[in-house]
Amino acid sequence: MIAGFLELSQESPNLAEAEAICGAEALGGGCASGGVQIPGLVAIEIPDIGSMSALARRLALARRGLVIVSASGESLPASAEREGASGASARFRRVGRPTGGEVDEAILRCGRAFKAGGGTIDLAQPARRFWLARSADGQEHLLEEVGEVDREGLAERRMPLLPFRRPVSLPPRLARAAVNLARVAAGDRVLDPFLGTGALLAEAGLLGGKLFGIDRDSAMVQGALRNLSYLGVAAEELVVGDAREANFSDPSASFAAVVTDTPYGRSSSTGGEGTTELVSRVVERWWDHLTPDGTLVVVAPATGRELDLAGPPRFRIPVRVHRSLTREFCMYDRSVER
Repeated sequence: MIAGFLELSQESPNLAEAEAICGAEALGGGCASGGVQIPGLVAIEIPDIGSMSALARRLALARRGLVIVSASGESLPASAEREGASGASARFRRVGRPTGGEVDEAILRCGRAFKAGGGTIDLAQPARRFWLARSADGQEHLLEEVGEVDREGLAERRMPLLPFRRPVSLPPRLARAAVNLARVAAGDRVLDPFLGTGALLAEAGLLGGKLFGIDRDSAMVQGALRNLSYLGVAAEELVVGDAREANFSDPSASFAAVVTDTPYGRSSSTGGEGTTELVSRVVERWWDHLTPDGTLVVVAPATGRELDLAGPPRFRIPVRVHRSLTREFCMYDRSVER
């Protein structure tokens, strides 16, 4: 394992941190205990540099993944000089500080050392990006960026740009965060029993998940298929029916993750049953179809009520979706079932 850090985007900070931790777990890592602590960054453990880069690419509520370059007790200029030996171009910035403003002497020293080591400085399109950060004990650390969040890709999947549109659908950044809470990995069977426009399954599919969905409205199922196809994602099986009763071609199938955004808004149909009661019955049914280490993520109105499962949620995070709507992101982990 190696130590790494994630710089979060500062939107929905609690959800962003939970997403980072669960995303790391999906790749064989997790939250780091002990070691260097840097304010404003989330410390994680991850198998290798490639996994760290992959983690940054799969997150939504972060900016970049970083690893420490400077060794404990080593001066930053010496470390920067060693990193410049290959002759590559680089840029140096400080974490959390906008460009411009007063001169940062530590940045200048690192830039000079990098050039002394044979490298060049390129502020526009550098081959390597370095960041300075001060740890909780006051020590300066030089970190290298090894992966960046694809925020442009998330923006390109916004609802107004998709072929099938509805006013009530999670923005792609929140849908991706929910899927990361579910720790979806390539090859995992993922179920959404309230399919809607397919926003959640789209994000799961882009991470390599095998997709299964249910919706009582055939128009929604057809629309979700259009959106998935538009995004280059294929579903294994989508079913029109009531998620309390509907089955797939293999009724005994199990799932590594159940992740769903429950019905809300005037355009959502619950078949005459109260939303809370419907969600409870559906989720409790499909909980039994999770694998022993499976994960359930439910995005629901903030009512204060917990689902009647084996124990409390590992994460329960309220997020203001827009001015009049707050949703709770609840993650239940079956591996700690009590």
